[in-house]
Amino acid sequence: MSDATKPSDARPSDTRPAVRPHAVDSARRSAGAVGDVGARFMLDMDMYGEAATLGYSGLAFYFAGRGGVLGDVDHTVVYETFAFFPAETVRTAWESSATVEDRAASAQRFAAYAASWAGAHLPAEGVDYRRLAELAGRVIDAADPAGAAVFAGWRDLDEPTGDRELAVHRMNALRELRGARHAAAVREVGVAPVDAFFIRSPAMAGIFGWVEPEEPPGDQARADWQRAEDLTDQRFGADLAVLDDSELDELCELADALQAAIT
Repeated sequence: MSDATKPSDARPSDTRPAVRPHAVDSARRSAGAVGDVGARFMLDMDMYGEAATLGYSGLAFYFAGRGGVLGDVDHTVVYETFAFFPAETVRTAWESSATVEDRAASAQRFAAYAASWAGAHLPAEGVDYRRLAELAGRVIDAADPAGAAVFAGWRDLDEPTGDRELAVHRMNALRELRGARHAAAVREVGVAPVDAFFIRSPAMAGIFGWVEPEEPPGDQARADWQRAEDLTDQRFGADLAVLDDSELDELCELADALQAAIT
């Protein structure tokens, strides 16, 4: 085999234009709050209790509500878009939820629960929710939706009017945008979905149907996953770069304040 046809050991590199360093730093700095705020409402058990009264079972409302913005697609589309869940878990949840209500209604219900969660778990005062929503909204409006179908669908939903509710709604849009950038990066560096899940959220793996592998993710998988995190910061940083440096600092500070205010 010639050198030209031998498999390359080189890791993927990002040849896109360099992103302003402060924007990359802001992507890294905001990652915790951006990820956590949406996760908190998505994991709220009261939401699933209410959904169960409508006929949703198990994880069905998570997949139907979050994925409902994709429309009436096959479960394989949801599996590919969500990136990190077992195929059978996605298929079962998606197909069982189809009999409860249509996809648009599921998505709207999911967004409504996010808004009600915001009203119940965030204080009315102490955080400038309106300014956070304004800054996040500028990022959301300018973002390229290519490869970010759930983000694009969430962006098209009607937004709530309350300041707390709008801030959470738009924080979740940022979560979906960063999540799409991360999924693309994880695929690019070659980390298996099961390894990514056990590296990032091992406590949640069984809940979503992953069986713990005989061998835990090794050093190479963890190094590759970190490479994906770095790529994510670069690419989400490019999304954030629509804001100037002082606005980025403000966005990060307000996102942290919202996260800290959750009760």
